Amino acid sequence: MSDVILEARDVGMRFGRFQALAKVNASFRERELCAIIGPNGAGKSTFFNILSGSLAPTTGRVLFRGEDVTGLPRHAYARLGIAKSFQITNVFKQLSAHENVRVAVQMRTARFDFLRARSALPGVADRAQALLERVGLGAVARRTAADLAHGQQRALEIAMALACDPRLLLLDEPTAGMSPEETTVMMDLIARLAGERTVILVEHKMKLVMGICRRLIVLHHGELLAEGTPEDIRANDEVRRVYLGQG
Repeated sequence: MSDVILEARDVGMRFGRFQALAKVNASFRERELCAIIGPNGAGKSTFFNILSGSLAPTTGRVLFRGEDVTGLPRHAYARLGIAKSFQITNVFKQLSAHENVRVAVQMRTARFDFLRARSALPGVADRAQALLERVGLGAVARRTAADLAHGQQRALEIAMALACDPRLLLLDEPTAGMSPEETTVMMDLIARLAGERTVILVEHKMKLVMGICRRLIVLHHGELLAEGTPEDIRANDEVRRVYLGQG
């Protein structure tokens, strides 16, 4: 399919004798907002880490735009146009929001320009400010990251991920630890970003992903249990038995 941007083929993962994933097949399309869901221990994080390049699968392959990227280092993923936001906030707490994003922009624009002063790089500050505006942080650009609310720190991390202008954005529990108000703001942001690129997320808040995602992938005991639209998943008896029925 020409619109498939990322594909997992027969992906399996073992940790010693433990089979975390077993022959999982899934594809993700351009500008699609998709969530990976399932009960605790279903293999969501393992599958997500394989898709993002943090883990190399024991068996199977991962393809990005038809190219085999299985086992490539994470920096190679970034250069291909794949960005990841981690479950635990990963920002420079001592720097301002603007400085955090500016560092990310500079890493993309000056990776091989070692002799040029960073202050002389054209457009870096403006690009950083534009990204902050994109995620709703324009008004707090000069505030130290440590002084931002938790939801704002997560948005800051997304702004940093967007600095490489990724075609694929992977978000690991983007609303973890957020208040209901912060969660609403974050999910609105994710929905907007999905209009520009493919977004894949792992998220435990079922009602939220049902409300904004076009497609869901359900894992159970390391295997693909179901995939489809929110309506498909709600109507699936096996999903309701092993996941939705748990509360």
